[in-house]
Amino acid sequence: MNNQDFIRQSTGFYTPPSRAQTIWRIIHTDPPLLVGIVLLCAFGLFVLYSASDGDQAVVQRQALIMLAGLVLMFIVSQFSPHFFRRWAPSLYGVGLALLLIVLVIGVEENGARSWLDLPGLPSFQPSETLKIVVPLLMAWYLASRPLPPRFKHLFWSAVMILIPAALIVVQNDTGTAIMVAMSGIFVVLLAGIRWRIVFAGFFALLFASPAWYLFLAQEHQKNRILTFFNPYRDPTGSGYNIIQSQIAIGSGGVYGKGFGNGAQSHLDFIPESNTDFILAVLAEEFGLLGVLFLICLYLFVLVRGFYIAYHAKDMFSRLLAGSITLTFFFYVFINMAMVSGLVPVIGLPLPLISRGGTAILTLFIGFGLLMSIQTHGRARAK
Repeated sequence: MNNQDFIRQSTGFYTPPSRAQTIWRIIHTDPPLLVGIVLLCAFGLFVLYSASDGDQAVVQRQALIMLAGLVLMFIVSQFSPHFFRRWAPSLYGVGLALLLIVLVIGVEENGARSWLDLPGLPSFQPSETLKIVVPLLMAWYLASRPLPPRFKHLFWSAVMILIPAALIVVQNDTGTAIMVAMSGIFVVLLAGIRWRIVFAGFFALLFASPAWYLFLAQEHQKNRILTFFNPYRDPTGSGYNIIQSQIAIGSGGVYGKGFGNGAQSHLDFIPESNTDFILAVLAEEFGLLGVLFLICLYLFVLVRGFYIAYHAKDMFSRLLAGSITLTFFFYVFINMAMVSGLVPVIGLPLPLISRGGTAILTLFIGFGLLMSIQTHGRARAK
């Protein structure tokens, strides 16, 4: 018992931790966050079973990946946040090296050359790991400098964010590039950047977007933007996905058509029905209530993530936890908005619901970091 606990006990305000609380602390696991993650995984497998037309092989593979993710999350949580802080620059260097290797020997899938298929190893997507590595580096860089960040620190932060994002854009994976960039930008915003700089950056991007569209955007990117404004300009081509998705969402109504009864998904009207557009399957079969239930599960995890960030014991942990939580929120928001036609389609799966591999494991690494920040920080406070 430390001095603080002795004072609390002597004044009558001390409540010793229960045996269950002690066990959770020893294994460095945060029970509320774990419950939210497990519920999301279970619901995701339930929806995926219907979206894949009852293909047990797909569901079993997803369950194994989620189980591997839980193990990976547990392993990551055993290490102190200071361990990851110390290794952040090295991990960033390894991440950039892998991105360069992908450009040379990468495998193309769904139009993006972003996969590595090395002998004796399962194929994986190195760009996904940068969603964790970039905020790690930014938290390491900014936490040891005066806050709010000065202009030179913002400049070097932008350089460190743009290098991996640009390499991923070259791989023709715009969605992942945006997510990697945003994961780093969230750290900068949480570091206390002045609002006038935020607004200046926003308007600079706004005014630069026409030039990007006219001179730099590729043809498929232009089509996605034009389709966003008018999907019916090419209803059987670039607008097909979003039109069918909106039909599925609307036909579900409030209560849905019932499990396995979605006509749009089971008659193959919705492409990528078990990955990017799985929300349309959920909305058609379980209606508005099913979507609201999923949103509640997401909110539970997000609130716990923000709680961990708020109670973090040092600036590095606070910036990292806040960025991981905001990136998770951005992930959910963009996919739901994309499937609903509120933003252009950029190819992002729905976290822990869509079928995936490297993306799911990356999410669990982020959850492991949140648990590490919560449990190790609490241990230091005792």
